[in-house]
Amino acid sequence: MKKLKQRWNVTSNFQLTLIFIVFAITGSTSAYIIRPILHALGFSKTFFGDIWYAKVLYIIVEIIAILPIYFPLLLLVGTVFGQFKFFWNFEKKTFSRFIKKKK
Repeated sequence: MKKLKQRWNVTSNFQLTLIFIVFAITGSTSAYIIRPILHALGFSKTFFGDIWYAKVLYIIVEIIAILPIYFPLLLLVGTVFGQFKFFWNFEKKTFSRFIKKKK
Protein backbone atom coordinates (compact mmCIF):
# COMPACT_ATOMS: atom_id res chain seq x y z
CA MET A 1 0.00 0.00 0.00
CA LYS A 2 2.82 2.36 0.82
CA LYS A 3 4.34 2.07 -2.68
CA LEU A 4 0.96 2.60 -4.30
CA LYS A 5 0.33 5.70 -2.19
CA GLN A 6 3.71 7.09 -3.20
CA ARG A 7 3.20 6.26 -6.88
CA TRP A 8 -0.23 7.89 -6.97
CA ASN A 9 0.83 10.75 -4.68
CA VAL A 10 -1.93 9.90 -2.19
CA THR A 11 -1.52 11.02 1.39
CA SER A 12 -4.08 9.03 3.36
CA ASN A 13 -5.55 5.56 3.52
CA PHE A 14 -9.01 7.14 3.34
CA GLN A 15 -8.24 8.76 -0.01
CA LEU A 16 -6.80 5.48 -1.28
CA THR A 17 -9.99 3.69 -0.20
CA LEU A 18 -12.10 6.26 -2.04
CA ILE A 19 -10.02 5.73 -5.18
CA PHE A 20 -10.51 1.96 -4.99
CA ILE A 21 -14.26 2.44 -4.51
CA VAL A 22 -14.42 4.74 -7.55
CA PHE A 23 -12.56 2.19 -9.70
CA ALA A 24 -14.92 -0.58 -8.53
CA ILE A 25 -18.09 1.41 -9.14
CA THR A 26 -16.93 2.66 -12.52
CA GLY A 27 -15.85 -0.76 -13.79
CA SER A 28 -19.06 -2.45 -12.70
CA THR A 29 -21.28 0.33 -14.00
CA SER A 30 -19.60 0.55 -17.41
CA ALA A 31 -19.92 -3.22 -17.88
CA TYR A 32 -23.56 -3.03 -16.79
CA ILE A 33 -24.23 -0.23 -19.28
CA ILE A 34 -22.42 -1.70 -22.30
CA ARG A 35 -23.98 -5.18 -22.32
CA PRO A 36 -27.50 -4.07 -23.27
CA ILE A 37 -26.04 -1.67 -25.84
CA LEU A 38 -24.03 -4.46 -27.47
CA HIS A 39 -27.06 -6.72 -27.37
CA ALA A 40 -29.18 -4.04 -29.07
CA LEU A 41 -26.52 -3.75 -31.78
CA GLY A 42 -26.72 -7.49 -32.36
CA PHE A 43 -23.66 -8.59 -30.41
CA SER A 44 -24.25 -11.37 -27.94
CA LYS A 45 -22.18 -14.22 -26.58
CA THR A 46 -23.45 -16.36 -29.46
CA PHE A 47 -22.67 -13.74 -32.15
CA PHE A 48 -19.42 -15.41 -33.18
CA GLY A 49 -21.01 -18.86 -33.40
CA ASP A 50 -19.65 -22.12 -32.09
CA ILE A 51 -15.98 -21.53 -32.77
CA TRP A 52 -13.78 -22.33 -29.81
CA TYR A 53 -12.53 -18.77 -29.38
CA ALA A 54 -15.97 -17.10 -29.62
CA LYS A 55 -15.99 -16.07 -25.96
CA VAL A 56 -12.56 -14.46 -26.32
CA LEU A 57 -13.71 -12.47 -29.34
CA TYR A 58 -16.82 -11.32 -27.52
CA ILE A 59 -14.76 -10.21 -24.51
CA ILE A 60 -12.43 -8.25 -26.81
CA VAL A 61 -15.40 -6.50 -28.46
CA GLU A 62 -16.84 -5.77 -25.01
CA ILE A 63 -13.59 -4.26 -23.72
CA ILE A 64 -13.19 -2.06 -26.80
CA ALA A 65 -16.80 -0.92 -26.49
CA ILE A 66 -16.44 -0.16 -22.77
CA LEU A 67 -13.55 2.29 -23.16
CA PRO A 68 -15.58 5.27 -24.49
CA ILE A 69 -17.99 4.86 -21.57
CA TYR A 70 -15.43 4.05 -18.87
CA PHE A 71 -13.27 7.16 -18.93
CA PRO A 72 -16.03 9.82 -18.76
CA LEU A 73 -17.78 7.71 -16.13
CA LEU A 74 -14.53 7.52 -14.16
CA LEU A 75 -14.38 11.32 -14.04
CA LEU A 76 -18.04 11.57 -13.08
CA VAL A 77 -17.87 9.03 -10.24
CA GLY A 78 -14.50 10.41 -9.14
CA THR A 79 -16.04 13.88 -8.90
CA VAL A 80 -18.94 12.57 -6.83
CA PHE A 81 -16.42 11.07 -4.40
CA GLY A 82 -14.34 14.26 -4.33
CA GLN A 83 -11.40 12.81 -6.24
CA PHE A 84 -11.69 14.71 -9.54
CA LYS A 85 -8.10 15.98 -9.48
CA PHE A 86 -6.67 12.48 -9.01
CA PHE A 87 -8.76 10.95 -11.81
CA TRP A 88 -8.19 13.87 -14.17
CA ASN A 89 -4.44 13.40 -13.78
CA PHE A 90 -4.86 9.63 -14.06
CA GLU A 91 -6.71 9.98 -17.37
CA LYS A 92 -4.22 12.49 -18.77
CA LYS A 93 -1.40 10.10 -17.95
CA THR A 94 -3.29 7.16 -19.47
CA PHE A 95 -4.10 8.98 -22.71
CA SER A 96 -0.57 10.34 -23.03
CA ARG A 97 0.63 6.75 -23.41
CA PHE A 98 -1.54 6.30 -26.51
CA ILE A 99 -0.60 9.56 -28.24
CA LYS A 100 2.60 9.58 -30.25
CA LYS A 101 5.00 12.25 -29.18
CA LYS A 102 6.44 14.48 -31.88
CA LYS A 103 10.19 14.33 -32.29
